[in-house]
Amino acid sequence: MTYATSVDLERRAVVELRAEGDRRLRGYAIVFNRNSLDLGGFIERIRPEAVDRTLSEALDVRALVGHDSDKILGRTKSGTLRLSKDARGLRIEIDPDPDITYARDIMRAVARGDVTGMSFAFRTLEDDWRLEGDTPMREVLDMRISEVSIVSFPAYPDTDVSVAQRALRAFQAKQQRSTSIAWLRKVHRTRLAAGGI
Repeated sequence: MTYATSVDLERRAVVELRAEGDRRLRGYAIVFNRNSLDLGGFIERIRPEAVDRTLSEALDVRALVGHDSDKILGRTKSGTLRLSKDARGLRIEIDPDPDITYARDIMRAVARGDVTGMSFAFRTLEDDWRLEGDTPMREVLDMRISEVSIVSFPAYPDTDVSVAQRALRAFQAKQQRSTSIAWLRKVHRTRLAAGGI
């Protein structure tokens, strides 16, 4: 089994979390087909099929506090984190251990409404880039999710988009090459029509 390095991981966030009593956290780590904010020169959507691999391969996903691997709230392998897909997105259900201080603290913060954000870390396996007007649009079609996290600031601009930025630069270079090739073909056709080479 290969593991993604932190260089390969991207993080995104949504505001979709609530506490149920003092025992369980429920929410959406991912909401499908919703445009992100500007992620540094592009907009992103997560397609519903993007989470299928994580679910079908039963990947061992962790639930963390603030992306801190020392603060584990649940895990799919142990059954204390459950993931399911519905029409809206990827639902999560976490059973934090009330005997762990940080788990108790985050449950209180969520119950009070002080913390309402979810985030997820993933490695993109397939995406599709295109222009919508002048804005590059990225649709994530397939990915491996490694963690979901309870976060205080679920804003896209505060997340790590460096991996996606590399993909954006590759898309932009491809667009420039396509434009250059189309321009050269047009010049060539014009010259041929004029009888010159």
